[in-house]
Amino acid sequence: MSAVMDTAHYPGSPAAAPTWRRPGAALALLAALLAGCGGHDQVRRAPPQASAAGSHAWPKNQPADPAAANAVLMRAISLVGTPYRYGGNTPEGGFDCSGLVNYVYSDMLDLKLPRTSRALAAYQGPRIAPERLTTADLVFFGSGGNVSHVGIYVGEGRFVHAPSSGGTVRLDRLDGPYWRDHYSGAKRVLH
Repeated sequence: MSAVMDTAHYPGSPAAAPTWRRPGAALALLAALLAGCGGHDQVRRAPPQASAAGSHAWPKNQPADPAAANAVLMRAISLVGTPYRYGGNTPEGGFDCSGLVNYVYSDMLDLKLPRTSRALAAYQGPRIAPERLTTADLVFFGSGGNVSHVGIYVGEGRFVHAPSSGGTVRLDRLDGPYWRDHYSGAKRVLH
């Protein structure tokens, strides 16, 4: 991890997501996300188009292994609200961004991944165009060609991540001002 990761370096994102503190809010969001998981959506080839409101119509691609992707989705969502801790890799001790990714994939699929966001970006597996994102893909962020952050795509243009010191694991939109401007690509871990 770069030295950038141990400071709150995401100025465009809020420090906390208070809606997650309400009982049942995470479950309601999870139910909404899963509502579309059973359909037979076609893969879109064109990039997402901005609507009049400025948000994108994110594609609904099917993961290669829907059961594994669903397990990753469920576990990642269940960790929303866990405190951020630089170098952290457990729910009890907190997470940094790559610690969260490693924990989810190890816990649900017994899959060992590289430990840093930069190493995850270089990890084997195909890079994914934004219009081809599907549940459980890894999404990367940075600037100047350097990857400094990673999250887990959960569908509908949203991802779960451990964003910064003093924050908690949370769900954000890829088309949010900070994340859209610092998006540097995606990788598919599940084949």
